[in-house]
Formats: sequence, structure tokens, C-alpha cells
Amino acid sequence: MTTAHNTTPQYPFTAVVGMDDLRLALLLNAVSPAVGGVLVRGEKGTAKSTAVRALSALMPHVDVVGGCRFACAPDAPDPGCPDGPHETGAVEDRPTRMVELPVGASEDRLVGALDIERALSEGVKAFEPGLLADAHRGILYVDEVNLLHDHLVDLLLDAAAMGASYVEREGVSVRHAARFLLVGTMNPEEGELRPQLLDRFGLTVEVAASREPDQRVSVVRRRLAYDADPAGFAARWAAEEDELRHRIAAARELLPGVTLGDAALRQIAATCAAFEVDGMRADIVMARTATALAAWAGRTDVLEEDVRQAALLALPHRRRRNPFDAPGLDEDKLDRTLEEFGGADEGTDGEDDPDPDGPDGGPDGGGPDGGGQPPQDGGPEEAPQKESSELPHQQEREAPQAPEAPEAPERQEQPAAPEQSQEGAPGAGGQKAAVGATEPFRTRRLDVPGLGEGADGRRSRARTAHGRTTGARRPHGALGKLHLAATVQAAAPHQRARGRSGRGLVVRRDDLREAVREGREGNLVLFVVDASGSMAARKRMSAVKGAVLSLLLDAYQRRDKIGMITFRGTGAELALPPTSSVEAGAARLEQLPTGGRTPLSEGLLRAHEVLRVERMRDASRRPLLVVVTDGRATGGPEPVGRATRAARLLAGEGTASVVVDCEAGPVRLGLAGELARELQGTAITLDELRADSVSALVRTVQGNRKAA
Repeated sequence: MTTAHNTTPQYPFTAVVGMDDLRLALLLNAVSPAVGGVLVRGEKGTAKSTAVRALSALMPHVDVVGGCRFACAPDAPDPGCPDGPHETGAVEDRPTRMVELPVGASEDRLVGALDIERALSEGVKAFEPGLLADAHRGILYVDEVNLLHDHLVDLLLDAAAMGASYVEREGVSVRHAARFLLVGTMNPEEGELRPQLLDRFGLTVEVAASREPDQRVSVVRRRLAYDADPAGFAARWAAEEDELRHRIAAARELLPGVTLGDAALRQIAATCAAFEVDGMRADIVMARTATALAAWAGRTDVLEEDVRQAALLALPHRRRRNPFDAPGLDEDKLDRTLEEFGGADEGTDGEDDPDPDGPDGGPDGGGPDGGGQPPQDGGPEEAPQKESSELPHQQEREAPQAPEAPEAPERQEQPAAPEQSQEGAPGAGGQKAAVGATEPFRTRRLDVPGLGEGADGRRSRARTAHGRTTGARRPHGALGKLHLAATVQAAAPHQRARGRSGRGLVVRRDDLREAVREGREGNLVLFVVDASGSMAARKRMSAVKGAVLSLLLDAYQRRDKIGMITFRGTGAELALPPTSSVEAGAARLEQLPTGGRTPLSEGLLRAHEVLRVERMRDASRRPLLVVVTDGRATGGPEPVGRATRAARLLAGEGTASVVVDCEAGPVRLGLAGELARELQGTAITLDELRADSVSALVRTVQGNRKAA
């Protein structure tokens, strides 16, 4: 656990340069924790963590019951507190805590742990609090929240929504209050959160490094000054910090008196309906955010500008329908909706177009009537004259257009079908521009045979912490999930020798048994995609890309890591190192050009090297190799023999593999099937990859059996 009160002063919040949306979202949650927290999305090195940690120093101190491990308030202690009931006594005044949840935290570390041995033998609820208890009435900060296991994110968000944490172990349960300001940060390049988890965060903001030289200079200057003398730097910003701290306190006091009029509420409902947001959580979050914006601006009425800013913060992450959608909001559509459903009592004259980076539209949003940030020109360094707002609401990436070159015929070791005879010139010649993919479809499940022990997921069978119970074993280290029947069975023969005289069971640590559970794991799915000239027919390559895109979507849904290797011309390229980001995979696929010879062996050897490195990084995550090709090998010396040896090398290491046969046309050579046999894997056609095709085949087989 890391808290904000340490010997080195935090970097001052008011010294953070730019990032208006991020600072505003954090401050709104400080004013009204009911907003539901904030998710900060952005590239690495954009001071996401710095801004979050700096917020803790602005939060007011809290009074807690002396000695209470759950930070109960003296004037209103939690009646269900495990340390209660509390008597009138010492009161501690302490700074607001900021608790950090590490990516590798266990469930017990998050929610707390029960001493099952004492619970069974003594009937005592011996409970060791977790991070949720430490964060009560403070800030819970989750860096790289997208890398947390899904079940931990579920527990975390459930506690944030209910304001309480429940721990249950074999009929023994403990409940304690857990109300905190939740802040999560993530780098989208490392994978997305599921849409239902995104929806649980109240607000989201996108951050990116400024492209303005003056602003970048200011960032570097302030950071160097802080690193050289943290205490002196913090002292120079103390006046601005105090001013902002008092403003937060004033907004908190004003918040209960803010009125959300019918006109503003109608605009909120109309906006959520216009953007087709699922459920009603968005409406509620927008209402709370608009109310907090009004209080932050020192007003008691919610105006249209508050509703607009609330929409920009609360809706973008709720509009994603699949992982390939970029978060964002059409601001023109937003303005039209607000204008259509605006009321005369909103108090706007229609001439002051609010700035999306600040609810009052001012250059710094720091005026007494504004809802934005305090001005930054009062510090020791000269702040930029105007802070840029370059939040990437939606960035378009264009595929590089390569000039088409005439393809020359080449000598081939293998006969080719008419469609397959258009290989490129020797080397990397014959490159064709990238073509688009067909619509993705639901694929059949491809899994790794055997029983693994990797991270929780939804693909292959594995021993996991969650799933159906298949047996019991002695615990290795701390007890996980107790297997009650096995524990009682182990303790029962020793009761007379242990002198049992009462009703309770005499249980020793050696009697404890934990449940062995079987569930599903996520795998590393490594795509090896043939981009050679034999795959270059436009309709054919579009179908291939559509199939790979469908497999990427399937990998996202099954919680896999993915990687992508492409081969063409004279070699193979690691187009996407293993990552959890299917968006990155889709972008690489979209930009993939085709043409040239078919160096199949190079693609397989590159896959072998990537899997070797990943095995050293994470030995428990089993790989699944998906080779998308027609099976031809024409590039490099002795192409067929070298490809065969590369396939046998992968098979010898036990790599599970699937070959997606892309061969088309009336004449089929069956080369992909031969490759699958060398890999000791499975070959399926593009048509067989579709889940509906598999279902139709099953129905046909069942129908034939009934007829027989």
C-alpha cells in the first residue's frame, strides 16, 4: 500500500501543465465522489499518475475513530464495522489517504482475508482488512487498470457502486464500509477494458502529450525544478494549492443547494438518447456531473454549458459497441441536441459557445463564475500564454498507399492454380496497396489442448481460482478457496486424539484443504499472416483480413494476448509484438500491403523466436499459433524443405497450432493441409472458421443420424 502522506512532498496539482479535462474530472470527483470516479486513458509519459497523486494533497483531512482499522467517522460510525461497536474515545485527524492497487494484487489483498482456521475451530471472525478498507474515505488509485484480472475489476467496481465490501468464505461473511474516490489510468495500446467495465467508471478523459513547444518547455522546466528541490518547489506553489483546496471545500458545501432544473434534466435525457447510450447509468452520471460543475463554478443552477461539459466527460467511453471503435463524441450532434431540447430558463444567450475543455469557455476557466481550472500564471515560472487542448477524441490512421508495380512471373517449385500464379517479382517487388477487410463474423472456438495454469480467460481449459471445483489439495502458501468437505474429512479421524469434548471441531492447519478449480484461461494467440503475391487478389485478401479481424475480436472476448507476424517478399516482420490491445492488431491489419514471393519458412521461424521470448516472460501463458496462408512456399533458398523443417521445429516444442487454409479456386493443391500435418495441428478453411458453419454442420449430422 502506498499513501500520499510521505516525507517527500507530492508534485503540486496546480503546477501540472495543460491537461484541462483531466484536472477538471479529478476536481469534480473531489467535489462530488458520487460522480463515480474517473478513468484516465492516455499514452505513456503523459503525467497521468502525477496528476492523480497530486490530488490527494488537496483533499480535506478526515476525522477517524481512534484505533479503527476501517476509518469510521466519529460522528457516524459504521454500525457493521468489524472493529465495532465503537465507544466515545480518541479521535484521530489524518490526511486523506491515497491507496494504490498494484496490478499483481490478489483477491485477498484487495478485499481482505478471513482466518478460516480460527473461524472453524473457535468461531471467531478474524478478519485482516484489505486495500478497500484502507481506501475508505480516501482515494483508491489503480494504475494500468486494464491489466487487472477481470474478477478483481468486478469486485473493485461493485464496492465503489455499493459503498461497501463483502468478504465471504464458506458461510463466514464480513462486511465493512468502502466509500472512496476511484481513479484508474490505462494505456489503450496495452488493451482495453470490457465495455461493461468501462460503463462503471463515472467519467473518462483522454490525455496526450502537447505538441506545442512552449508548453513542453514549461513541463520540462517545472519537472526539473521539482526533482532538484521537491520541498522548495512545493513551497513556491503553496499559495495556489491553498486557494484550490479552499475552492474544493466551498464547492462541497454549496453542492447540496444546487438545483437541477427540468430543462437541464431534459437535455441530459435527450443527449443520452440521441447518442444511443445503453442503460440509465449515463443519465445519472451526467446529472451528478452537471450538478458538481455548477457547484465548482459557484452557482446553484445547472446551465446548458454544464450539461455540455458533463456529456463530454461522461459519454465517450459509453458509446463503444466493439473493441475496434474509438471512443469519442460528435460535438456538432451534441450542440444540435442541446439546442433542440434547451429551455428558456437555462440563462444562456446563445452567443457564448462553451469551450469543451472548460465549462465556462474561458481561456483558463479560473474566474469566479467559471467551472474550469485555476489560472497557472501565478507560479514561479511563466506559464504558456494559452494551453492547448489536443485531446485525441478520435485519431484517424490512414493506411500507407504503396504504388502498384507490375508483377513478373517466377519459377515455382510447386504448381499453382490459375488464381495463384500472380507472385511478385523477386525480392519485395510486386507490392500492392492495402485492401479493406470484409465484415467480421463470429468464429468457432480454437483452443489449446490439455490443462493449463495461465491467467483467467475464456479460451482453453485450465486450473484457475474461479470455476467448477474438481478436487482438493493441501494449500501451497496462503489458503485460497477452502474445500470444506475435504477439510472436515481430514480432521475427523483425529478428534478423539485431540481431546475433543465440545461441539466444535478441533481443526489444525494440516487439516486444511483448498479447492482445486477448473475454468478457462487466456492464451497468447500469435497470428502468422501470409501477405505474399499469391494472396493478393483483392476479394480474396479482403476475406482473409475479415477472417483475421474476426479472430482478433474473438481473442478480445476470450481475454487473450495477441501478436501478429506477416511474411512476404524475402522475409517476415513482427507487425505487432504480443499485447492485449486488439485495436493495435486491427490497425496493423488494415495497413497490411501484399505482394512478392512467399517466404513461409521465415514466417514460421520468426514465430518460433517470438514464442521463445514470450515463454521466458510468462511461462504459464500457453500459446496458440494461427497461420493464415494458402500453404505455398516460394521465397528464399530451398523454400519447401526449409518451411517443413521450421514447422517440425514448432511441433517438436509442443506448440498448439491451427492453419487457416485460404486457398481458393476450382483447383486446390492442399498445401495448407500438408503444413498443418507438419505442425501437428489442425487445418480449417475460411468457411469452416465461421461458428454458424460449424452449427449448421452439427445440425446436418444430427439430422442424418435421426434419419438413419
